[in-house]
Amino acid sequence: MTEEKKEEKKENIPIWGLARILSTKNATFVHITDLTGSYTFARYTGQMFTDKDREGGKPYPAMLAAKKAAEEALAKGVTHVHILVRGAGGNSPRGKLPGLGAPIAIRTLIKSGLKVGIIEDVTPIPHGYMRVTSRRGRRV
Repeated sequence: MTEEKKEEKKENIPIWGLARILSTKNATFVHITDLTGSYTFARYTGQMFTDKDREGGKPYPAMLAAKKAAEEALAKGVTHVHILVRGAGGNSPRGKLPGLGAPIAIRTLIKSGLKVGIIEDVTPIPHGYMRVTSRRGRRV
């Protein structure tokens, strides 16, 4: 009896993971790891699901990548994830926002059966300014 109860308790313990989503205008990466980041459960990109490179950052390939990654992670025993969303970063206005594939990938991870703990934006923000490289003066 006690062995059966121990087995039931082990089944109810949630296994947490990190779903890292990098979304730019050209690509969407979905990478599911353990909490330390040392073991990879699943890693897929939008380019794996389209034959045109220009469509890698679009919502539909991002949805397919997230669905495939979630299925593989669920098969390996992950039940709960924290989601870290990252854009390209940099000084350009477009770099600070994630691409078109990020919200679709998040929605797909939730719909696929993974329980979500935290959704956090980890886009790198530049501190300070970028120096302007100008010429040393008028050349005659």
